[in-house]
Amino acid sequence: MTMAAGLHYVVLFSAYAVLWFLCLFCLLPVGLGAERDPDSGAPLNPMLKKKALIASVVAAVVWIGFYAAIGFHWLEL
Repeated sequence: MTMAAGLHYVVLFSAYAVLWFLCLFCLLPVGLGAERDPDSGAPLNPMLKKKALIASVVAAVVWIGFYAAIGFHWLEL
């Protein structure tokens, strides 16, 4: 295994991590409603597990497109 091959996996993993966090942060305000804690103002049911799962699926789909773009040399690394 050469250094370039190892770097390829690091770039792909990093791209997935960035996409996952981007998807999660886009999903955080969705579906919060008006139910808030009167003391802190935080939502009572933020549904973080559901949003993390949706973010994982969406990020995987976008990442597959990113990987295909690299494979077909639409993007050069």
